[in-house]
Amino acid sequence: MKGVNTSEGELDFDIYSPNKSTTSKKVPCNSTYCEQQQRCSSPSSDCRYRIKYLSANTSSSGIVVEDVLHLITDDAKLKGVEAPIAFGCGRIQTGILLSGAAPNGLLGLGMDDVSIPSMLAKQGLASDSFSMCFGINGSGRIRFGDNGSVDQPETPFYVKDKYPTYNITVTQIAVGKSVADLEFYAIWDSGTSFTYLNDPAYTQISKSFNSAIKDKRFTNNSDLPFEYCYTVSPNQTLNLTMKGGKQYNVIHPHVVLSDGEGNILFYCLAVFKSEDVNIIGQNFMTGYRIIFDREKMVLGWTESDCYNDEETSTPPISPSKSPSPSKCPAASPT
Repeated sequence: MKGVNTSEGELDFDIYSPNKSTTSKKVPCNSTYCEQQQRCSSPSSDCRYRIKYLSANTSSSGIVVEDVLHLITDDAKLKGVEAPIAFGCGRIQTGILLSGAAPNGLLGLGMDDVSIPSMLAKQGLASDSFSMCFGINGSGRIRFGDNGSVDQPETPFYVKDKYPTYNITVTQIAVGKSVADLEFYAIWDSGTSFTYLNDPAYTQISKSFNSAIKDKRFTNNSDLPFEYCYTVSPNQTLNLTMKGGKQYNVIHPHVVLSDGEGNILFYCLAVFKSEDVNIIGQNFMTGYRIIFDREKMVLGWTESDCYNDEETSTPPISPSKSPSPSKCPAASPT
């Protein structure tokens, strides 16, 4: 896969090559960026990594490199900021990474010390928080150091010590007038396209959704990826009550399936049944600016089209003390 079609034309992918970057350098085993030092043959040898993902038989392995991430401040000055970061340069990929998933790489935004938000915060370039906005038209925006607004709804993260992820707690599900007190944990994962829920949450949402829709459910096509599909657009609300009492309205719980000419075929409830973990994916985040506040350990949200300026308590990104500009093009969070 060499690119992707967008509303503004085709976007070509550019595979990262350390040899083509004037600022790239390998991370040695004695670096604080190297998390698997026990695998090193000597302190000066290359730092290697291997990571397994939730998707079956999916992993990535290679070496850790350091390079410069080019950002701009999100204010009137639009000042350039150069941030040295470390990341994995993959050499061996398995599973869905070989069949089109993450064709241009994965951005490390997790809670680990080697994630981009952690590295920016340690260098004093941004507060330990970031936001991601998912526009209804498929566009998006990321802001490092964004703490959101003072009056935004929030819910605390439930963090497991061994494998820290952005876990949240849902306490109630409301589909239209059908309300059920049902508590479960879910990973809030911007890297997953759709939402995966196990029972009883999956059955509660899908059955309530189906019973409230007047259009007959379409069941004659085994090739459909989703279980609940209709030929008429479902006009149904889906609300999640989070721990702490704040409500999260899922703006677009369904997805539109079209043919090659753009003709709409079906409207499907965009939720897969999971056999293990619950994952809130990108489709449930559409129309929101999501705040991952790692200082307060809360998830916040505000409805947004990703482009109109909102009031925020975000401190500006500090000027960088990194090396002089390289030949790499500047990357903007917009």
